[in-house]
Amino acid sequence: MKQQGFKFTGVTFVCILTACANLALFELGKRIHADIIKAELESNVFVGAALINMYAKGASLVHAREVFEKMPKGDVVSWTAMIAGYAMHGNRLECFKLFRQMQEQGLKPNEVTFVSILSICGHLGLVDEGYRYYNLMTQHYCLAPTKTHSVCMVDLLGRAGKFTEAVAFITQMPVTPDASVWMALLGACKIHGNVELAEISTMHILELEPQLPAAYVLLSNVYAVAGRWSRNLSVRKTMEERGVKKEAGCCWIEVNNTLHAFVVDDRSHPWSGEIYKELEQLSKQMKEAGYVPDMRFVLHDVEEQQQERTLSHHSEKLAIVFGLISTPPGTPIRIVKNLRMCGDCHSATKFISKICKRQIIARDAHRFHHFSDGLCSCQDYW
Repeated sequence: MKQQGFKFTGVTFVCILTACANLALFELGKRIHADIIKAELESNVFVGAALINMYAKGASLVHAREVFEKMPKGDVVSWTAMIAGYAMHGNRLECFKLFRQMQEQGLKPNEVTFVSILSICGHLGLVDEGYRYYNLMTQHYCLAPTKTHSVCMVDLLGRAGKFTEAVAFITQMPVTPDASVWMALLGACKIHGNVELAEISTMHILELEPQLPAAYVLLSNVYAVAGRWSRNLSVRKTMEERGVKKEAGCCWIEVNNTLHAFVVDDRSHPWSGEIYKELEQLSKQMKEAGYVPDMRFVLHDVEEQQQERTLSHHSEKLAIVFGLISTPPGTPIRIVKNLRMCGDCHSATKFISKICKRQIIARDAHRFHHFSDGLCSCQDYW
């Protein structure tokens, strides 16, 4: 479009920024931002919201807030975008503070605003606050809860281990629960190892969406963590028989304006020799610092030596190590995972952040993790 001399509209920029946000293309997004300023569209409420979303998903809340401060404050769209940005990163104080300021200015939160508020309550296990905001939405603002709000509430209760309340909420929902609601419960069952309820949740999911790969994978993972390998294999066999394909775990990182993607035990990258050499040295340092591989996250019944090798070659670790050897010391490392980050990679990344003195920002399918000096912003609750 540039080469053909077309003039970009706000809609064009929103589409481009959304693509940058989804892939966490932070550097490209900044260049697009420069084009937006030249086009004098920075004050457009929808372009501004897309910019906030792009910077938030690129793990730069500072840039997102700068955009927000320059925008007109009379529209709920900009406030909701910034609240969503803080919610993604689990920044409770700023998220709730901005929500209160929005109310004080007389702006009515919409359904999307409450999705972000309920989402951060789920990320942090704030059950009482979650109920309070849900009631505020339905009773004070008279907004009808959607299935997305219900997913947030089931996720909140399930992650907190309140399975009785979660099931009761589902049975009393004002709308018929769909597969996403039961998936939220199934995800919580995996976290807490609740095999019986995981089986019930999967039954409901497959009645609604019999070809949904995530349901089969989560149930097989529940069995694997519980050591029920025969049932684990049975689920995988059923997937094969029904032609259900599992989404492959993939992790990517942007370095020098180029996207580098990795899968488990990946040897295709041009730097694979250097990556595995550095990973071997780093693994030794991690073990000396107290890291112990968590074999619960090996989801196949293999020998212990093979289990440890499988864990050490997860896509997250490969992407992080590539970031370590391809960027200057002290540079923050930003990675994106298409699935939920595994518990062992989460533990290992905390050690890596301390040993290498790097800030590591990982975005997975559920939330952001900010690792620094051996700690994670999620406080091991995600």
